Amino acid sequence: MSKDFAGLTAIVTGAGSGIGLEVARKLTEQGAKVFGFDLRSGDMGQLATFIECDIANPDSVKKAFVEFASQSKTLDILINNAGIGAIGTVEQATEEEWLRVFNVNVFGTGRMSAAAMPYLKASSHAAIVNTCSLVATAGVPNRAVYGASKGAIYALTLAMATDGIAHGVRVNCVNPGTSDTPWIKNLLSKADNPDQEYAALQARQPIGRLVSPVEVASAIVFLANPAQASTTGTALGVDGGMQGLRLPR
Repeated sequence: MSKDFAGLTAIVTGAGSGIGLEVARKLTEQGAKVFGFDLRSGDMGQLATFIECDIANPDSVKKAFVEFASQSKTLDILINNAGIGAIGTVEQATEEEWLRVFNVNVFGTGRMSAAAMPYLKASSHAAIVNTCSLVATAGVPNRAVYGASKGAIYALTLAMATDGIAHGVRVNCVNPGTSDTPWIKNLLSKADNPDQEYAALQARQPIGRLVSPVEVASAIVFLANPAQASTTGTALGVDGGMQGLRLPR
């Protein structure tokens, strides 16, 4: 396996499970020193150095970066992957839900990026990759709050990419379709008919199945790779064709 990330240091948020875990695995396999920022170590084991961090809490982010600074003087890659979901229409959304989802998904990404930026500006291969979503650019039923938060992540990606140009910091995002993650499994467990709901989720994606965390992680690692030095301000779809394809019924 190539060692494209040899000598580079990365932070991956939400590295304990799902997409973040697979990103940590791929970066480590390709030579990076990976720090996993998460509420719990989860399954990261030897794949990353665990640092406890709640991106929804400014003090927790500051504390996590103090701990990071005690173990590393450099940072080249930030993967803003941690996030939470929400289900429902705008009528069903509560004030608490709006605040909670935006605090994690949008403000949390902003907190992490701001704290990482001084390190990234000093790197010769600086890259940020945000985990966005198909719902940032396509309407999906019952995803009002979540979709709005991911739309903000898409806009934030473009804004940070613009500001990062002068400092050599590339910023991109991936837009996954419905992925086979722990959050989806938890969502299905609460459905009246989990098998029927799972089949419906598969059917709405043109490839006829959910996107795997490994596939999303591969796209994230591609965008983070120093070989993609001219790629910034880009949203890479990993959605099974859901954004652009219209198949006959």
